[in-house]
Amino acid sequence: MPKQTADAAMSSIDRPISMACGLPSAWYTVAGALEAEFESIFSAGWFCLGFGKDIPKPGDAKPVELLGRPLLLLRDRSGDIRVFHNVCSHRGMTLVQQATSKLRVLRCPYHHWCYDLSGALSATPNVGGAGVHEHAEFDTSGKGLKEVRSAVWFDLIFVDLGGAAEDFDQFIAPLNSRWSDFADAQFTHGGDDSSGRLEVGANWKLAVENYCESYHLPSIHPGLNSYSRLEDHYDLMEPDRFSGQGSHVYQPMLSEDGRSFNSLSGLPDHWATRAEYISLYPNVLLGIHHDHFFAVRLDPISIAKTAEELEIYYMAEASVAGDCADLRKSNLRLWRQVFEEDVFAVEGMQAGRRSPAFNGGAFSPAMDRPTHCFHKWLAKRLGTTPAR
Repeated sequence: MPKQTADAAMSSIDRPISMACGLPSAWYTVAGALEAEFESIFSAGWFCLGFGKDIPKPGDAKPVELLGRPLLLLRDRSGDIRVFHNVCSHRGMTLVQQATSKLRVLRCPYHHWCYDLSGALSATPNVGGAGVHEHAEFDTSGKGLKEVRSAVWFDLIFVDLGGAAEDFDQFIAPLNSRWSDFADAQFTHGGDDSSGRLEVGANWKLAVENYCESYHLPSIHPGLNSYSRLEDHYDLMEPDRFSGQGSHVYQPMLSEDGRSFNSLSGLPDHWATRAEYISLYPNVLLGIHHDHFFAVRLDPISIAKTAEELEIYYMAEASVAGDCADLRKSNLRLWRQVFEEDVFAVEGMQAGRRSPAFNGGAFSPAMDRPTHCFHKWLAKRLGTTPAR
């Protein structure tokens, strides 16, 4: 696409929704688009990298990657979560290759340089020659691990790779305000029967676009739509932060005997049947209810493949007890089914973006406002269309 045409396509996104076009197809199909997004999105603000429940105790560590960049989630001796670049300061060897626990130090498997759990370089074996572990010309200060600015919210670990984003409290303030009724909730992860993972043959942005609107419920989710109909939903939009949709009639049946999870005490009455589903830009999908909360972390594997990591948390400790195991399994099964039903849609949209007849599409002024909100956020950060 010629640059002039590409620039016009990007600028058209910010028009009123009835006249706006969507993000050009190249952002979903050109391999170089992911590298551009790494710089303009994933290195330029907060995004979700993992979950605190995966490193529950001091000394626990889990290696993760973002578009091939090795990173490390770690819980230090004080119980605080830290994030480091998972690379030794000596010769660039990756430090931790698999999830581990009870660490006292981080030892490089190459030359055995060691770092304490705060990231400081603590041992340099043979650095001054055989059996000599110090050298007068070698200063260990400044050679520790490179820490990444991080924050934890609702057990989600967020990072600011570039280090120049606004304070996390400012970033999350609009959502904290919206969900202030849950400010004192003590979320408890449901355990092994509350986790799921899908790999979807589609670009990560399509998962966000699909999740934040309810327009597709009648056609893609007939079971969900049977009790939470299209007309029972409402839009949620906070420019430059999130968009999504909510339901006034959340009431799933998880067991034939009518049992249910305990609700968070003290909630206003309207939460008895209300649920809200928000795409927090760029890469986390959230759902909140009176009895549980879930998060889906989107991990872009390639331009046309995305991993979706689902974790479910409960509002009351009684809900994670053994006598609720069948309810938790039913709940996981329900949400897995919903996300599996979406695979057809997002993979179909990915295939469609290979067509020369499509380059952004149109929006329904009544039904696509949350998706248009996301596209405007993207266009502001991405600039011009990547070359094909």
